[in-house]
Amino acid sequence: MSRTVSRGEILGALLKKELIAYSRDKLYLFLTLLTLVFVVGIFWVVPDSVEESITLGVTPPVQTLVDDGIETLRALGATDEQLAELREADLAEGEEGFSVVEFESAEQMAAVIEGTLQAWRTDEGELVLRDREAGEARPADAERVPVDIGIAFPPSFIGDVATGAEGVSVTVYSDAAVPEEIQGAMTSFVREMAYEFAGRELPVEMPDEETIVLGTDRAGDQVSMREKLIPMLAFMMLLIETFAMASLISVEVLQRTVTAVLVTPARVIDFLTAKSIFGTGLALSQGLIVLALIGAFTAQNWWLLLITMLLGAMMFTGVAMIVGAAGKDFMGQLFYAMLFTVPLLIPAFSVLFPGSAAAWVRVLPTFPLLDALVNITIYEAVWADVWRSFALGAAWLVVLFGAGLVILKRKVESL
Repeated sequence: MSRTVSRGEILGALLKKELIAYSRDKLYLFLTLLTLVFVVGIFWVVPDSVEESITLGVTPPVQTLVDDGIETLRALGATDEQLAELREADLAEGEEGFSVVEFESAEQMAAVIEGTLQAWRTDEGELVLRDREAGEARPADAERVPVDIGIAFPPSFIGDVATGAEGVSVTVYSDAAVPEEIQGAMTSFVREMAYEFAGRELPVEMPDEETIVLGTDRAGDQVSMREKLIPMLAFMMLLIETFAMASLISVEVLQRTVTAVLVTPARVIDFLTAKSIFGTGLALSQGLIVLALIGAFTAQNWWLLLITMLLGAMMFTGVAMIVGAAGKDFMGQLFYAMLFTVPLLIPAFSVLFPGSAAAWVRVLPTFPLLDALVNITIYEAVWADVWRSFALGAAWLVVLFGAGLVILKRKVESL
């Protein structure tokens, strides 16, 4: 008399079969290991700091501008105390993260901004220009000074502005990579200087700082590229496992291995349960390994990250079931995989390029997942900050995972 096989034993046998099948898929096994090594390696290579200071080039030197305008200001009634204060003025005074580099000519400044010349500052404070293409050696005991934007004043700028002369103009030199808001800030800086030299108040009333800074003020605490990569890398590992799981399901369907499984005591529900557990465990384990290797876990966030990755692993397992059941060959499976995963990848760009995501991006299934990852790993969010993302992610999980189970069940029963 044969022994009755329990559902647990059947499920264990099916999970063992899944593990063996996965280990025999050399392509995706290699890609998984390669991706694991690559993402961890690139994380430790990218910069972990952000350059928050602005270096402004100025020509001619400030002292030259002052000397040319002194007599005009004196004739307009400026006192010796006021002139002395002007001589001692520092353009960068009181401005955190703002420094000034003075050039003798606009041509030199433009060449440094363009990159044909390099600016170096020695320990004594002397500015040295280096023509790298001409083979000039790097100055000893000097530090490279990057200059991306500069202002060329006419030598008589102070006197002309103070007397209200017509046609006074300055030239702003900017590297193409400088953000538009920085270029606008430099234009406003010149305008403010002109009003100050003319002895007039600005024609606007500046609001208090509290009415300018909205949300969390990140000044002095900008997010580095390495920090931005943490949620991206975890997300990419989930995505890679989607392709691997979809390939396993597609092979079983095409080769009708599932038919052989169902002639045993195993039922369709056992098959679907094994696929769900194995797919979720595969994606979850890979994602957690990456997060552990890049040091994303803390004593406060580990359980939040675990919930986030579990939601993501189950969500992508549902996608893998849909793709695996739909593909009729390797190219077909790859096409459907790209068709489903490319839209799911779109919210990831909001991590690299932060800002207000469009409404249509926010409704994509992976947006709450990435939003939670970003807030937990970068901004140290707590449960109260991410529970809405979890709720929306769970709703999408029910839709995608449920659709995957239904589609794969129908495919299996039609064989």
